[in-house]
Amino acid sequence: MARTQTEEGKRPRGKAQEVAVWILMGMLILGLGGFGVTSFSGGVTKVGSVGRIDITTDDYARALQTQVNAFSQQIGQRISVQEALAFGIDKQVVQGLIARAALDNEAERVGLSVGDEVVASELMRMDAFKGATGSFDREAYRYTLNRENLTEAQFETNLRRDVSRSLLQGAVSGGFVAPKALTDTLYAWAGERRGFSMLRLAEADLPAPLADPTEAELKAHYEAHLDRFTKAEAKRITYAALLPEAIAKDQPVDDAMLKKLYQDRIDEFVIPERRIVERLVYPDQAAAEAARARLDAGTSFEDLVAERGLTLEAVDLGDVEQEDLDAAGPAVFAAAEGEVVGPLDSSLGPALFRVATVLAAQETTFEAARETLAAEFQTDAARRLIADRVEEIDDLLAGGATLEDLAKEAGLTLATLDYVPGRPGDTLIEGYPAFRQAAEAVKADDFPEAILLEDGGLVALRLDEIVPAAPIPFDEAQEKVAEDWRKDALAKALAARATEIKAALEGGASIGSFGIVDVTPEIDRNGFVPDAPDSLVGDVFRMKEGDVRVIEADGFVAVVRLDRILPAATEGEEAEAMQASLAAQAQRAIAGDAFAAFTNALTAEAGITLDQAAINAVHVSLP
Repeated sequence: MARTQTEEGKRPRGKAQEVAVWILMGMLILGLGGFGVTSFSGGVTKVGSVGRIDITTDDYARALQTQVNAFSQQIGQRISVQEALAFGIDKQVVQGLIARAALDNEAERVGLSVGDEVVASELMRMDAFKGATGSFDREAYRYTLNRENLTEAQFETNLRRDVSRSLLQGAVSGGFVAPKALTDTLYAWAGERRGFSMLRLAEADLPAPLADPTEAELKAHYEAHLDRFTKAEAKRITYAALLPEAIAKDQPVDDAMLKKLYQDRIDEFVIPERRIVERLVYPDQAAAEAARARLDAGTSFEDLVAERGLTLEAVDLGDVEQEDLDAAGPAVFAAAEGEVVGPLDSSLGPALFRVATVLAAQETTFEAARETLAAEFQTDAARRLIADRVEEIDDLLAGGATLEDLAKEAGLTLATLDYVPGRPGDTLIEGYPAFRQAAEAVKADDFPEAILLEDGGLVALRLDEIVPAAPIPFDEAQEKVAEDWRKDALAKALAARATEIKAALEGGASIGSFGIVDVTPEIDRNGFVPDAPDSLVGDVFRMKEGDVRVIEADGFVAVVRLDRILPAATEGEEAEAMQASLAAQAQRAIAGDAFAAFTNALTAEAGITLDQAAINAVHVSLP
């Protein structure tokens, strides 16, 4: 048990300090912290204290469990308390509880508290205690506290402290204003823009094409970069699979069934003529006829739409068939593309109709669709056959059959592959997520079991051995070595050429004389340049006006010249919004630093006691 300062060592405060605290209270905003989700039931009752305020084992257990849950949600998978300790979450929790206890201790010292009315008001607002009617429900209150192993007195004491702590925190953190010199400096930096010219280099920009490598050069490259030509550690897996596509072609096809399938899906194969139609509705027949007269006199359909306060998107009916238009259908479908007909009756009143596009009827005959229908029919039959055999294969495996037995007795396809966890692989079977998941999890002692695949197939697998990482023999890797050599050689040649161009530009040459130049007139620090590395903009903002720089990244070499530096805009909504945002961020940062310094000072003055044995006991008690 480590004790940093005894209670007797605390320094008394003067009256002026207490008065200052009470003056600050007038500036406060009420806040409320939540309560925990678990309870510690060990023999010890506290893990430490700050001044007169104890940090109970329940406080620590709840706070730790809450942080573990939050971190688990953040990374997308559940972690144990032991894993959380490895991440240092326990230390963060302890620091937070110490800061909270320091504030509670100070609030108690200066006599800061709230009355029963405030506590009751906060209780009434808490959703956890509301019943079916949406108002406070005492039974829900009792039930929730009982589940959390808290008494009403304990919870209300904690709640009173939460409110008081929020008052004290607001007193310290409130009222800060970021200095104008600071925000102006931040804005000048954040709002600055740059204009630059960039010459991207490719192999065509080299004075001469790259020479082909000799075998000696390839072998030297292979030896120098052996890590690039090394097979990763892999699981050697034997599997037996029964896939729909492997047996679909063997399934019998019934022409009568195919014709029935064709008729059942006739809407897919026989599509009547359709039209993309626009409909402009009027309140009455007279208004519609007047619009028609104006149209005939030369007013465009678009102008009529605009006069109605509409857009072409608003009057677009989309892709319709004749029967979709009711009584107007025959006239609309008799019109040519681009023609306006009407006024005609519609479900919304008299309207003018314009035929935007004519979509011709389409028909796929049974003979033309037969091959597709047969393939679908056979695949469905294969899936049903496999589904009927799952129990049989499960029984064989349960009876001790090996994967080799399944291949012989049940007709499954047997194969072996080296599976690298985390990689998609090149084989058909590795394309199935269910197979990859099973391959990731399989261990040497696992018994094979039938695994259903996403397309209705099934597979069973076993782990034969772990194949250690090993270099790929040169002869086997030679093609890949040649590609890698060429990539490296091209990057070096382009970098050398870029250096030559940079020297020429610094000597007064025009950048445009070396090829096509991409000019970016203006970009800010958050800007994006297509097909360029993310680091490019940062590099540009580290340059001085007139500087020329060679920028290299994987597969990218360019010569960049900074043409101009544009200061941050001083007027306009965007500028004002950014300045306000930076001022708010600076204000929060200053307030946060002040609050951290305040709590550190309170903690040092009050003294901390921590019981590591009690903390360890909480760790052991949690799942």
